[in-house]
Amino acid sequence: MHILIVEDDEILADSLTRAMRAAGYAVDLSGDGEHALTMLLDGCYDLVILDLNLPRMNGLDILRQLRAEKRAMPVIILTARDTVQDRVRGLDLGADDYLTKPFSLSELEARVRALLRRGQSGGAALIHCGCLEFDSVGRCVSLNGASLDLSARELAVLETLLFRQGKVVSKEHLIESLCGWGEEVSSNAIEVYIHRLRKKLESGGIDIRTLRGLGYMIEKVAFEHGAVRTIS
Repeated sequence: MHILIVEDDEILADSLTRAMRAAGYAVDLSGDGEHALTMLLDGCYDLVILDLNLPRMNGLDILRQLRAEKRAMPVIILTARDTVQDRVRGLDLGADDYLTKPFSLSELEARVRALLRRGQSGGAALIHCGCLEFDSVGRCVSLNGASLDLSARELAVLETLLFRQGKVVSKEHLIESLCGWGEEVSSNAIEVYIHRLRKKLESGGIDIRTLRGLGYMIEKVAFEHGAVRTIS
């Protein structure tokens, strides 16, 4: 999952970035309103944490422009403005949640998880693919009831595929889900993570199918008379 944090307070921005990365998300950061809007319109984000008082363009104008461009990613507003009128205005413009400063990082993390679950998996905390189970709250994976040991990037790739079961996920989208702004993740690295995941999942009858020129799709397979077939 790829998150953009828009916050011009350097100390708070650093704390938020560390917390979200520790929770396993790829994170980009911007402290400037116009720059943040460019990142949002040019990039591929699963969620935005948005301050309101920003240089060059305020958060409400960013939100208004996002919704005008039909960008539906969830937005959590962070602000020191705590009147009912301020909250109503933000929600009416298309915000999905609202936290007033100061706030608890654990509460913010819980709200991030809730919005991502709602947006990507219909609200379910546990995502299944055959005997594979992904706990989107605890961020852990089990196969046939046994815990599966995955690196942070393997988990991020698997999470992206599971949230889009039945759909082809392009290599470019996987790269976007892994890297923060300015970080490099190569096409070859994605192939390595996919190869490692296949090895770890094959005992449970789970495959990551390559659709040449399009991307990857996760699916469960069945074994019939020595042959393998896909379960659609």
